[in-house]
Amino acid sequence: MIATYINWDFDPEIITIFGFPLKYYGLLFISGLLLSMYILKGIFKHEKLTNEAHEALFVYGIVGIFVGARLGHCFFYDFDYYSKHLLEIILPIQQNINGDYKFSGYAGLASHGGTIGLLIALYLYSKKYTIKYITILDLIAIVAPLGATFIRLANLMNSEMIGNPTSLPWAFIFKRIDNIPRHPAQLYEAISYLVIFIIVFSIYKSKKIKLGNGFYFGLSITLIFIMRMLIEFVKINQVDFEEGMKLNMGQILSIPFIILGIYFIIYSLKKNETN
Repeated sequence: MIATYINWDFDPEIITIFGFPLKYYGLLFISGLLLSMYILKGIFKHEKLTNEAHEALFVYGIVGIFVGARLGHCFFYDFDYYSKHLLEIILPIQQNINGDYKFSGYAGLASHGGTIGLLIALYLYSKKYTIKYITILDLIAIVAPLGATFIRLANLMNSEMIGNPTSLPWAFIFKRIDNIPRHPAQLYEAISYLVIFIIVFSIYKSKKIKLGNGFYFGLSITLIFIMRMLIEFVKINQVDFEEGMKLNMGQILSIPFIILGIYFIIYSLKKNETN
């Protein structure tokens, strides 16, 4: 039976240049953003928005996602450590047992924090380029699941956010962690988010129903965080304090986003009925 399992033993580092490692995580993170921006370029053209606004969105988006994801990890998941190592929140370094610092990269990004950071960045962006906030939320929501797909593939390359032990034939053995067959939870999420992207993008491209005013934003975050919440049941806990909790931190943080998403779906549909 074990011969059917997938032995996963990728080195997270592609190459080291002058002491700085190029990792799959960073490569996939940027690739997801670039592909999302490429698709958004066509959407912006269709919505008669300027190229200048499209180009600026990349900067606002990457800063918002990265800063939010980093702060989210430090405050939601590992506050006890980072409250004593403030420098490591903003710099890609880590202190070893000898008290020396080494380059570690940003070894901790939280998707919930990234979502919050993106929402704040988009608000500032909407003010700067005089685009309705709800409009830009809808447009970003169309491609957001695609970006999330690449991030979960990056987690897979890092052998992180692994699943619980299982005997299912498609189980992964993460050799850099242990020799136990486990759910490839990162792959479950990546596939789920790709399907969500296809659904939301297909609805947007369809000319049968005119939607907007928060519908795409609501649908996207509802589906993303429902899947996140469900898949958490087959993941190992990310931090020790989650042991014994009925819902882990990822699930608890998903609930407000699901509620917000459902609200915007209902709001949009009701508004369309009255128009």
